[in-house]
Amino acid sequence: MQPAPAWRDLSGPRTAYETPWMKVTEHDVMAPTGQPGQYGVTRFQNVAVGVLPLHTDGTVTLVGQSRFTLMNYSWEMPEGGAPFDEEPFEGARRELAEEAGLRADHWIEALRMDMSNSITDEKAISWLAWDLHPVAAAPDETEVIAIVRVPFMSLIHEISRGAVRDAFTVATTFRAYHMAKEGILPGWLAHAMLTRV
Repeated sequence: MQPAPAWRDLSGPRTAYETPWMKVTEHDVMAPTGQPGQYGVTRFQNVAVGVLPLHTDGTVTLVGQSRFTLMNYSWEMPEGGAPFDEEPFEGARRELAEEAGLRADHWIEALRMDMSNSITDEKAISWLAWDLHPVAAAPDETEVIAIVRVPFMSLIHEISRGAVRDAFTVATTFRAYHMAKEGILPGWLAHAMLTRV
């Protein structure tokens, strides 16, 4: 098989906008078709991390908060950003405690994602966690977070009807379903997840 032609960066990056969390770079490019153009890329200053907390009774903890970009309310797994100098797993542990007020004894990596590879270089890693214990929550000073527990299969239903739309949560939930069905998770946990409605 012949490899497909690649994009070429003719100019290198020019920073158009930057914050502590992200920056936008502009590039003069040559498309794989040979067509010249300009390309803008959103470059994140961290790795997206998330964790789906699984309780022994087959429920999961979700957090709800208002999101500025779409001016909507969003139900999500605990998630956030791990700076590049922080181990992503430690970032996920921190987010679970800060947003959901939980710590977990057992963890398994669920998936790695490129979040939106046409316009951003953001990478994401998520985990499933169980054997959960309460700790003091400490949300970011800009966050007003609600916490709920719902049956895992109810979360699947809410995703299917479009009520839960956060892409990272959706992908991790369906990966959790696959892991439960394929025997990757402990049998007792998979049974609780798949049978409670």
